[in-house]
Amino acid sequence: MRKLSNLAMVCWGAVAMLAFSGASFADEGAVTANITNGKNIFENGKPDAGIPACSVCHSDNAMGNDAMGSPRLANIGYVFIVKQLTNYAEDKRKDLTMDQMNGIAKGLSVQDRRDLAAYENSFPRAADLSDLSALKADGKTIGEAYKGQILVRYGVEGKVSACMSCHGFNGRGADPIYPKIGQQKYVYLVNQLTHWRDGSRANDPMGQMQAIAKNLSDEDINNAATFLSQAADSTAGDGMEIENKSVLKNVKIVR
Repeated sequence: MRKLSNLAMVCWGAVAMLAFSGASFADEGAVTANITNGKNIFENGKPDAGIPACSVCHSDNAMGNDAMGSPRLANIGYVFIVKQLTNYAEDKRKDLTMDQMNGIAKGLSVQDRRDLAAYENSFPRAADLSDLSALKADGKTIGEAYKGQILVRYGVEGKVSACMSCHGFNGRGADPIYPKIGQQKYVYLVNQLTHWRDGSRANDPMGQMQAIAKNLSDEDINNAATFLSQAADSTAGDGMEIENKSVLKNVKIVR
């Protein structure tokens, strides 16, 4: 069996540590999430604070929108969404797509962020895949899925580690640290990998994504995004189903 790379070992070690600490924190009763409030903000925003409904950009089912460059949020990971909203609020991450998430996140309380993350991870597991044919017809460069599969599952020795080393099989997620990137919107995946590469996004744990992306060509990015955007959560012989709810299961849900 091939040995895991140093980066992969760090990934899985970090996952284990945060999973343990996150569960313990929640077990102490310190964290609650109100699904009803999260749903209300997602569907209606906070008009008094000038915050629009999340569904305007991320779609009613939280599956994202390629035309707007907005990501899927449904079932990608509770802790990850809380972290991203917090990073936006603290300007540790810049919204480079529509230049509005920083202002929106600043209008959300800490509890609002938890409530939204809980709601967005309560959707039924489903797929709403990017229409690559339509994107190609609109002039987007689409990669080759089989080449992307190699990068995602195996990496390239001496160049990049496999995406699944941290994000799990086919990018289905490794909660609580690493989000589900399989079945993420194609345009968003391409944009974020490009931002990691040029350093305009730099809020990744331990600089892992920047270290990976700097070794990716445009072709590599398009190939990986092509495969990931269509990737099944599991395949015959794999059989695992990942919910990305290891911490959320220990959060006290109120309605």
